[in-house]
Amino acid sequence: MPTTSELARAVRQAFEYLKAQGDIREAEVFAAANGSLLTRVNYTSHIPCNGVEEPKSTESYGIGIQAVFNSPEGLKVGFGSEPSDLTLEGARRALEKARQGAVHDPEFHSLAKPTGEPRTLTDYHDPKLLQVRDEELVENGWKVVTGALRTFMASSRLVDLAGREAAVKRLGLILGGDVTILQERIALASSHMPEVQRDESTLIMSFLTAMVEARDAKGSGWSTGTRLDHFTDEAGVDAAANAIQAIGGERVRSGDYMVILGRQPVTDILNNLVLPSCTASAFYSSSTPFLGKLGKPVASPLLTIYDHGAMPGFMGSKGITCEGLPTGRTNLVRNGVLVGCLTNWYEAQRLLGDPKLNEKLGAEPDAARAALVPRNGFRFGTGGGRMFDTQPGVAASNVVVEGTESVPLEELIGRVRNGLYIGRIWYTYPINGLRAGDFTCTVVGDSFIIRDGQLVAPIKANTIRINDNFTRILANIVGITKDVKGTLVWAADEVVYAPEVAVRGVHVDEIAGFMEDLT
Repeated sequence: MPTTSELARAVRQAFEYLKAQGDIREAEVFAAANGSLLTRVNYTSHIPCNGVEEPKSTESYGIGIQAVFNSPEGLKVGFGSEPSDLTLEGARRALEKARQGAVHDPEFHSLAKPTGEPRTLTDYHDPKLLQVRDEELVENGWKVVTGALRTFMASSRLVDLAGREAAVKRLGLILGGDVTILQERIALASSHMPEVQRDESTLIMSFLTAMVEARDAKGSGWSTGTRLDHFTDEAGVDAAANAIQAIGGERVRSGDYMVILGRQPVTDILNNLVLPSCTASAFYSSSTPFLGKLGKPVASPLLTIYDHGAMPGFMGSKGITCEGLPTGRTNLVRNGVLVGCLTNWYEAQRLLGDPKLNEKLGAEPDAARAALVPRNGFRFGTGGGRMFDTQPGVAASNVVVEGTESVPLEELIGRVRNGLYIGRIWYTYPINGLRAGDFTCTVVGDSFIIRDGQLVAPIKANTIRINDNFTRILANIVGITKDVKGTLVWAADEVVYAPEVAVRGVHVDEIAGFMEDLT
């Protein structure tokens, strides 16, 4: 993978070439290199297996150019990219693609300009994650497998069910998942920020699903981090423990329940519903249920949500955005009141220039500018990497959820008294459009019935769905735990540092029996 210095040299050379072109009014050069290292976990106690498969890796690099061209028809904006070539010839080909595809964009104001905020995060990546050997990757795969197996074998419940410890394998213990390392390097320069900027980031994460097949029980676990030396067997231990606890699952009838949403459901609802509703583009297109509500209550006063891309040690942190602007803290909801939006430069300028700004956002330009600082212009791929072949979108980085009166989980369960603990959901999506707020999802595991302030029985996986409205979920929050954990969901760009959240009156529908085997 090219070094950051090689990316910076390619950007500098390409930018000097662009400045010499007579028809270019503004230009931006972005180069990126991404590596993804993965070791797959595939353990089965009753079928011959490798346990940990051979490591795999993917690598990509290239250069992207966005240019504003003078033309007889007026200004035109174009973007082009070239893969696997950082030479001047590669930059020329990218420019030609940008020129050929250039169009008039009446909503374009300019390429990104400095906001006046300083960069606060530098030299924050782990060099060991950039130089990790295959043997170390495999070793970490075995680390999570060993943690899961140790947890399984230490369970007296499994030994009792099997009759004797030697027969545990006949229960069908299954572990599936992976350990993944992401390596990201970027460099960029533009007409408004001509000095070449660079950034380098790394992360390590693990996802594991454990099953006790003979007992139709499964559980999940995950871990996130930024340091190779800090990686543990947490994902395997949690997955196995949750699978053991899921043995003997019961069905739940349709109805409205007091519900505690675990960290994964909180993250999934934020990723698929809340955060997309808090972007400048959603307000511009009038596709958010928070339309016109800047400075107004949109949730329980217990709830605070913010994004912080420059938090040291957090997994989603970056030094700069893919527009070359500093990352930092963007408050979204403070004590239940909507106070800000996620945005990049283009979307912020487009919304600020909209004659219906007050109607859409709920504020005049002077007040709106403070809520539309472009700290979230990233060129993320689906679930990782900063892509050279795309223009900046809007994405969160580290989303932190807090409560004004945070309590331990045991106390929150006691407050709920009778209800449900929902630990894992999937296929969360809006119905009737995002603006309506209606959504659905399936409860797939790690969930329990609460009676008399205690977790008394697991909920059988894939037997209930949540059908509700996420604005009502936000408004009916009655408690938030004090401990947060970095949590990722499928193909998410951001990491949510999520607590557990108690919500009043969540509607649940029972799924017919033939759906139980679906995952």
